Amino acid sequence: MFDIGWQELFIVAILAIIVIGPKDLPRAVRTVMRAIRKLRSMAGEFQSGLDEVAREAELDDIRREANKIAHYDVTKEIKDNLDPDGEIEKAADLDGAVRETMTEAKTTSAVDAPVTAAPPPPPSEPVTTAEPAPQPAADTAKT
Repeated sequence: MFDIGWQELFIVAILAIIVIGPKDLPRAVRTVMRAIRKLRSMAGEFQSGLDEVAREAELDDIRREANKIAHYDVTKEIKDNLDPDGEIEKAADLDGAVRETMTEAKTTSAVDAPVTAAPPPPPSEPVTTAEPAPQPAADTAKT
């Protein structure tokens, strides 16, 4: 990280013994080590906070993509790609053609004249029932 070799570390140790003194050196080393631990823990918390923010941002992106997929209208996409101007749908609309025919039939019959049902004419001859057919004679000869 800082590229401190053994020689540099040895020079720093000798300077610390000269400046601080051998009596106060252990206390100074403990204080420096506590400060280093505190800096490392703060750096770890900062890093975990950044990781959490990045994870939340990724989750938001994933959530948006999932919502797009959930609300995706396949039939609309197919219609848009196969029949962008709607001509095929209009040509294949049989229900609409039947409705138009029915509407035209209603308007033409209403324009002509109202149709009323006339009673059937009375029968000219009285209706007779058919006479029953004669029964065939039973065959008495046995063979």
